[in-house]
Amino acid sequence: MVENVIWPAFLDADLTRSEGRRVSENLAVSEPTVDEIAKAVQQVGYDSKIERDKQYPREWEPRGRVLVKDADDATKSDLLGAVAAYLDVLRS
Repeated sequence: MVENVIWPAFLDADLTRSEGRRVSENLAVSEPTVDEIAKAVQQVGYDSKIERDKQYPREWEPRGRVLVKDADDATKSDLLGAVAAYLDVLRS
């Protein structure tokens, strides 16, 4: 069982690619939270687990991370794109 890790920085519109953003600017949202990401992961159809005490290596403040279970049928970039699209829907 492989778990994919989604850090909030991967989807953060306030960051550049070199700072850790992994989706295009038009898909990214400003300051995504692990709770929002976990909801979006569940909407996409995967189980998620939040780890709040984790810190992305390129950031100073710990924002946590979301572990996505059994997402073997999708590439990481496809998964991030789908989660980012649902984040946008959840915020509107």
